Amino acid sequence: MEFIHEDRFPVYEIEAITTDEGRRYKIPDTDELYESVTTALGNQPGKKESLMEWRRRVGEEEANRISRKASSRGTKVHWMLENYLNGADEYELTHGQMPDAVQMFAQIKPILDIGIQKVYMQESPLWSHKYRLAGRVDLVAECAHKLSIVDFKTSAKPKKRDWITDYFKQGAAYSFMMEEMYGARVEQVVIMIAVENDIPQIFIENPYKYKDDEFFLERLK
Repeated sequence: MEFIHEDRFPVYEIEAITTDEGRRYKIPDTDELYESVTTALGNQPGKKESLMEWRRRVGEEEANRISRKASSRGTKVHWMLENYLNGADEYELTHGQMPDAVQMFAQIKPILDIGIQKVYMQESPLWSHKYRLAGRVDLVAECAHKLSIVDFKTSAKPKKRDWITDYFKQGAAYSFMMEEMYGARVEQVVIMIAVENDIPQIFIENPYKYKDDEFFLERLK
């Protein structure tokens, strides 16, 4: 399928820097280093403790194996989806890939075929001076005829909506960045989750529901 691409928003280059405290982004034409959205979300109260408890529960070796597998698979699925949206041949994308990654790509592909009307940005840097946050958004698109932040996720098991609040906060952060940088009000955040050996999940949220969330209010202090 051929997707319509429209250069509605200028894309800027941004340098990522990994520090002991997590990822930072060098903001163009400034001396500012802004914390990445994912790093900031991971630094919320209780997050590191929960991660450490999980690692203790499953054991370090198993935790490392699960993390490596999830990271590798997620990277491959993101790569296939990004290049599919850019018009790459499906066979070229999936040839030589691991079966689980191909299966997850195949879950999301028909959703993109039906749901995406225009592609505006992919893997593009965004930042907010207001919140001192930055990151790379998976996809900014016209989805179901609405300006949308689309985020691709992979999971070993289906998720409940209550479990993915941070996904919505991440999408909300990118939405606020779009408004600050381009004056564009994002209408919805769409989370597309490919689930191993199961059916995909789609969650839709209004990003402005999180405007008064403690995570964002703390960034203003």
